[in-house]
Amino acid sequence: MTRWLGDVRALARKDLLLELRGRDTLPAMLLFVVATLVVFHFALPAGSSDLAAQGLLWVALLFTALLGLTRAFVAERDQRLLDALVLAPCDRSAIWAAKGLAVLAFLAGAEIVALPVFALFFSGLTWQTVAGVALVDLGIAAVGTLMSAMAAAGRARELLLPLLFLPLAIPIVIGGVGASVADHPGRYLGFLALYDVVFAIICWASFEYVVTE
Repeated sequence: MTRWLGDVRALARKDLLLELRGRDTLPAMLLFVVATLVVFHFALPAGSSDLAAQGLLWVALLFTALLGLTRAFVAERDQRLLDALVLAPCDRSAIWAAKGLAVLAFLAGAEIVALPVFALFFSGLTWQTVAGVALVDLGIAAVGTLMSAMAAAGRARELLLPLLFLPLAIPIVIGGVGASVADHPGRYLGFLALYDVVFAIICWASFEYVVTE
């Protein structure tokens, strides 16, 4: 376990350092999510319901995450390093965990800006929304990293990833919207937590088979 954690830390540190030097993924995610919220602000009719505003928030966050996931394996793919990572003397699930942590960090960085912008333009933030965002981020990082690895092996990568990821993200949107607007958000937060646990276990167990095919 100690060695596995060390491998995860080293691989995640590599991804974060590459982003700090290149500044490719996070600025693109920030620009996209802020621009999307600005467009929604002017497109949404005055007096629209809180449910509509919350739904637009989750759509913006989901597609921002998709933008980050599209670039999750770009460095390895462009430099032909994915095979080297697979052949490295470490548990292959450490690659999934490290990529997931990097995706989670990029999402958190984008949402630090996006959530205050949403609060400014729309109805404000509640603790339920923030808790829902945190749980949704975990699910996106777990599932999206696996789907990104699967798409990276194909030719039409940019087209394949949304087709793989978005159907699995539908429960995330349902749970996130429900946690934000329901009178009793505990059921939806519990649903999101269950989603995270179940899919994290599935992705952890299946990642090795995905990257070796």
